[in-house]
Amino acid sequence: MKIGIIGAGAIGQYVADRLAERELGPHVVLVRSDPAGGVMEGVPRVRSVDDLPEGMSVMVDCAGHAGLAAHGCAILERGIGLITVSLGALADPDLADALADAARRGRAQLHLASGAIGALDTLQAARVGGLDAVTYIGRKPPLGWRGSPAEQQLDLDTLSAAAVHFEGTAREAAIAYPKNANVAAAVALAGAGFDATRVQLIADPVVTANIHEIHATGAFGGFTFRIEGKTLPDNPRSSALAAMSAIAAIERQIAPVTI
Repeated sequence: MKIGIIGAGAIGQYVADRLAERELGPHVVLVRSDPAGGVMEGVPRVRSVDDLPEGMSVMVDCAGHAGLAAHGCAILERGIGLITVSLGALADPDLADALADAARRGRAQLHLASGAIGALDTLQAARVGGLDAVTYIGRKPPLGWRGSPAEQQLDLDTLSAAAVHFEGTAREAAIAYPKNANVAAAVALAGAGFDATRVQLIADPVVTANIHEIHATGAFGGFTFRIEGKTLPDNPRSSALAAMSAIAAIERQIAPVTI
C-alpha cells in the first residue's frame, strides 16, 4: 500500500511514526504550508490533491474538520481511500452528502476511525434492532476546553466544581465544538444519528483525564461505556487513542482477518 497523511500536527506525526515502525510509509504528506521543526523529515510534501503521486492507496486525514472539507472530495474522486478522525465535520449534511457522492464517483471509501471512544461496534449492532435513547457525556479538565465556547459559559481559570457548559444534540455539539466533539459525532454516526443523540459537555477541575461516557438503551437491552483517555505528549488537546485508531483503521485495510 502507498499511504499518505493529511496534516503535520501531533496526530499526523504520531501516525507517521507508527507507519514508519511498520515499514508502511508514509509516502507523502499533504500540508497547507511547510511545517517547521523537521516534522516528518524525509517525507515528500505536496500542497494539493492534484500533486499526489499516482498509485496512492489511502490517505489518512489528521488535519481536522477543515482538512476533510478542503481535500476529502478530491481524494475520493481520484479513487483513493480516505481514513478520517474528523467525524464531527459530518454534522454538516452538505459536506456529508458531498463526500458520499465523491466516494461513489471515485469508487472509493471514506473510513471513519473510531477516534477517542470505544463501544461503537455495540452501538452499530444495537441500531439494527432499534435504539430508544443514546447519550454521550464528555468530561474534561477546564484547560481541556480552552479555545471552545465553554470559555463564554464558564471562567475556566477559577472553576472549583464540575459545571455543564453544553447540553443539546450531537449535531449541535459537533458544529459548536469542532475541536472537541468528534467523539459525540462518532457516537451519533454509529448509533441513533446526529439529531437523536443527546450530548452533555462538562468542565471538571477534579479530573485529570478526558472522560467519555456512552449510555444507550434499545431492543438489545442497555449498556454504559466509560473511558478515561490520555492526550498525546506533543499536544494536550489531541487524544492519544484517536491517533491510535487511525493506525488501527489502516491495519484493518491490510489484515487478512479483521474484527
